[in-house]
Amino acid sequence: MAVDLLLGLQWGDEGKGKIVDVLTKNYDIIARFQGGPNAGHTLEFDGIKHVLRTIPSGIFHEKSINLIGNGVVIDPVVFAKELEGLDPFNIDYRKTLMISRKAHLILPTHRLLDAASEASKGKAKIGSTLKGIGPTYMDKTGRNGIRVGDVEMEGWKQKYRALADKHEAMIDFYNVDIQYNLTEMEAEFFESIDVLKSLTFIDSEEYLRQAIKDGKSVLAEGAQGSLLDIDFGTYPFVTSSNTTAAGACTGLGIAPGKIQEVFGIFKAYTTRVGSGPFPTELFDKVGEDMAKIGNELGAVTGRPRRCGWLDLVALKYTCEVNGVTQLMMMKGDVLSGFKKIKVCTAYKYKGETISHLPFNIESENVTPIYTEMKGWKEDLTKMRDVSQFPQELNDYIDFLEKELEIPIKIVSVGPDRTQTIPR
Repeated sequence: MAVDLLLGLQWGDEGKGKIVDVLTKNYDIIARFQGGPNAGHTLEFDGIKHVLRTIPSGIFHEKSINLIGNGVVIDPVVFAKELEGLDPFNIDYRKTLMISRKAHLILPTHRLLDAASEASKGKAKIGSTLKGIGPTYMDKTGRNGIRVGDVEMEGWKQKYRALADKHEAMIDFYNVDIQYNLTEMEAEFFESIDVLKSLTFIDSEEYLRQAIKDGKSVLAEGAQGSLLDIDFGTYPFVTSSNTTAAGACTGLGIAPGKIQEVFGIFKAYTTRVGSGPFPTELFDKVGEDMAKIGNELGAVTGRPRRCGWLDLVALKYTCEVNGVTQLMMMKGDVLSGFKKIKVCTAYKYKGETISHLPFNIESENVTPIYTEMKGWKEDLTKMRDVSQFPQELNDYIDFLEKELEIPIKIVSVGPDRTQTIPR
């Protein structure tokens, strides 16, 4: 069997968790391959809303194994609370949830470093979620990090102490006012490590290799979005890992030749949290209405999301970088009621019209060029079949498919599992 990937194609918050939950019944293993607890994968069913941060989105399906890969960074404190949130639903996660020994741990001092670094930047801050993710990846690439497998070894606490002391010296270097009680933070951290150790640690690359050899099906789940990729995103306003398809290979230890389908998730419009360029951002009532109707608040941070029209220049770019084979359009229902809908099909860039994503898309360099289409007024949230779609929505989808040259296989018209319509 091959491996399928599911990726976000914008700046995150596309609705990946919902689609993974819908698709899980088709797979034996759901594997998260990168990112940290700033990801908020929202799932809604049976009238209950669930927000997952680190745990793969297939956890609510008893028959699936959920694997946290080596490319993920884990905050044991957040993770323990996440497990606690599953307890009321009688999920046997000790049987179905596994963790790569090579995944790195977020220490309390990583969070403090994150806060100190961001505070030192002043107006130039990048909009970090302050979860300690960036500093943890810095220690990973700097070969200083502590991995899940380390907690099984003797003397790991001495290794922890040496790294935490180094972090405190770095915090002092930033010379900003960061108030904290590390003793209290560490007590909670070590208690959470004990919770972490109650789960199954595995050599995940070997586990997956054998599973694929045995004919098991795998869905690799990404976090954040492709435009936040450390290499191919809108740097420096990006996350600290590879959110694109290549990240699945390095974040799970899977060979590129094993990848089959690449599912790309995008919203019918565009949103972004935090700082960074956003060519199609709207600052008028239309943008305000999008945010209100779409309930555009970060699932983890609660921060308001900036809203704008769909940017096909950026979407084509991420489709190409990821090798997307199927598209899934989310939140089509949010655009109901807009008389006119715009789609950015090109940029005016330094006096030229271009259709590719340039090195810099700051507003002083880029002006979006729009194609305008007729909107639809029908409420999509009660629809359960494509035959019920208004013609204007079909026209919108057809236009996007023609421009992107990739089929849109799913249209989501609401947050619930049942509001997921195949085409």
